[in-house]
Amino acid sequence: MLIFERSTSRALDISSTDNFLSLPQVHWSLPQGLLGALLYSTSFDPTRLADETFAHYDVELPASIQRAVVKRRAEFLAGRLCARAAISHLIGRDETPSLGENRAPVWPSGICGSITHSGRFAAAIVSRSVEWRGLGLDIESLLGEEQSIRLAAEILTPRERRRLALRDVAFGVTLTFSLKESLFKALYPLTGKYFYFEHAEMLEWSADGHARLRLLTDLSSEWCSGHELDGLFDLQDGHILSLVAVQA
Repeated sequence: MLIFERSTSRALDISSTDNFLSLPQVHWSLPQGLLGALLYSTSFDPTRLADETFAHYDVELPASIQRAVVKRRAEFLAGRLCARAAISHLIGRDETPSLGENRAPVWPSGICGSITHSGRFAAAIVSRSVEWRGLGLDIESLLGEEQSIRLAAEILTPRERRRLALRDVAFGVTLTFSLKESLFKALYPLTGKYFYFEHAEMLEWSADGHARLRLLTDLSSEWCSGHELDGLFDLQDGHILSLVAVQA
């Protein structure tokens, strides 16, 4: 596994003793690579977040995040540091995505990306927009069986529930949730339209980490009901990492 050189990025200045997060690293566990895309990940400890941690890493703290609980502030910072490391690796400049009015990351010109976090893990994927124009990355902790059964009606369409009937419910519900989150992150920047769990369905998935999704609503003239997209996923240490990518 490649480790990005600390001297080339402010994001990797961990000289202080706060031990808030581990060094962001290039990491790719998904079953298929994306040409030109970089994925950085880290683990972090929200209890180590101090008032000065944002200033230490030279990351602006948006007003809406200032008012958030410690866990949310820690997630935001860890995700931005992954994104900064990935951007610096990709284009050689230290730039941190700001927070847009719709709460989505605002990427530097010519860059496409996505940020995710769950528990004490955070990750970001970036590419040049001439190669990938939509990237949706999501990480989720594997749900318990009882929780999955309760959430199934909210997350799954009737057809998805029928397909899942004879399979691992906890894994299937978590995977469907994660892939639909990734789908939204990939398509929202391209369409500017919100859509929800009932507006897409997972058609199939395989043990090798490939999945297929279908839109069930019209988002634009290009992204209309019936459009199908591929997804990728990986299960490690009780977490599902999923990705939906739209090629330029």
